[in-house]
Order: sequence, then structure tokens, then C-alpha cells
Amino acid sequence: MADSTGEIRTAPGPGHYDAARRQLRRASRVVSRRQGPDRRTGQQPSRRWEKANAARNKVRHRVANLREDALHKLTTAVAAEYGTVVIEDLNVAGMLKNRRLARRIADTGFGEIRRQLDYKNRRRHATRTIVASRWYPSSKTSSGCGAVKATLPLHVRTYACDACGLVIDRDDNAALNLAALVAACVTGTEVAGDQDTAPAVSKPRGADQKTRATRTRRKASAGRAGGATLPQQRQEEARDRTQAEPLKLW
Repeated sequence: MADSTGEIRTAPGPGHYDAARRQLRRASRVVSRRQGPDRRTGQQPSRRWEKANAARNKVRHRVANLREDALHKLTTAVAAEYGTVVIEDLNVAGMLKNRRLARRIADTGFGEIRRQLDYKNRRRHATRTIVASRWYPSSKTSSGCGAVKATLPLHVRTYACDACGLVIDRDDNAALNLAALVAACVTGTEVAGDQDTAPAVSKPRGADQKTRATRTRRKASAGRAGGATLPQQRQEEARDRTQAEPLKLW
């Protein structure tokens, strides 16, 4: 995190899930040795399975509660200290596809942080949340001179500006650029990284999506000749044909 004065604060991930992985693996092994439910055969779970499964769920619930408590403390402190908070619209679903980072990203809870900041800032009235556009180059823009790199691979963790010679951690550089967006969004002035336009603020999820147009269903016609439907017409034709044919005896 970075504020408007340039001070950078680091909030390390608590890693509650990593701390409980060993306990979860042990609990899962115990559950797998018990007779569990089977929908195909209609088998009912044993009491030992229900007890072991309840013990495993207890560990999962504790991890979720610890994560939620840590996020509440972080977002409450941020909302109480700052008047305007700028967050980045991260593609969390795409980040979860990286098998090396998926577990830690899911344990961090980026979506929950954004949700809590949103309603806590609205509750305080004096604080507001600005969501930077997903395509704003916060990491590739120099926080010193505003120059933008063409590419910056993810494995490059240090940002080195060729224009002004700035050398800084890429996450710290991105945080400084997001902090500079406050002045642009509030006063409309130019800030580092602006591409001759004001930074875009993303809309809530689903705001740009179009819904399917509803079509009015047509009512069924009154039928064919004589006002009868097709099955009724066929029955009448068969009855008339039977009555018209003479009776033959062998």
C-alpha cells in the first residue's frame, strides 16, 4: 500500500490456509478411510465418517474465520485512516488459473477486500473507493517520470526506468501510481502514467453486459378448418371415413 505522501506500507498475507494444510491433509486421510455416502448405490455414511467429516469441516471453518478476521482488521484500518482509497480491478479469475499462485491468491481474498472496502467506505460517507481500470498500466508506468514500458514480464520483480533511472520494486511502483490517481480522479489534473486521458474507473461487474431481450410468446392459433386442432381434425376425419365405408363380411 502507498499513500499520497509516498510512504509505502506492506501487509503480508497471513497464510492461514498454508498453516492448516498439514492438519487438513491428515483429516482428509481419516475421512477417506471411513465408509462415506454413495449416490449410485444409495449407501448411507457411517457414524465414524460423519464424525471425521465434521472434524475436517471444523478445520476449514476455522481457516475461513481467521482469514475473514484478518481482512476485516485490514480494511477497517484503511477506511478509518484514508479519505479516498484507490484499488485495482484485478482479474482474479485469470490469476487463479496459474497453478503456482492459485493457492496463495485464493487465500488472500482480493475480492473480499474490495467488497469490505466498498461498504465500509460508504458507511463512513467521508471516504470513497475508486476502482482503477483493469487496463491501467500501473506496473509498467514509472512513478517518477510517467514513462510507460512496452512490456514488463511477471517474473521481473524490480522496475527500472530507462528514462529517469528509477529503480524500485514493481509492486511499490504500482502502489505509488495508484495513489497518484486520487489527484486525477478528484481534481482532474495530470498524474504520472496518464496517457493524455483521465484514468478510467471501472464499473461494477455486470454493468457493461447486455441482457437478452425477452420475446413475447405467440398464442396458439384457434385451429384449422372448423376451429378444431390437428389431433381433433384427424380423429374426425377417421370417424367420417369409417362411417362412409360399407361393412364387409367374409
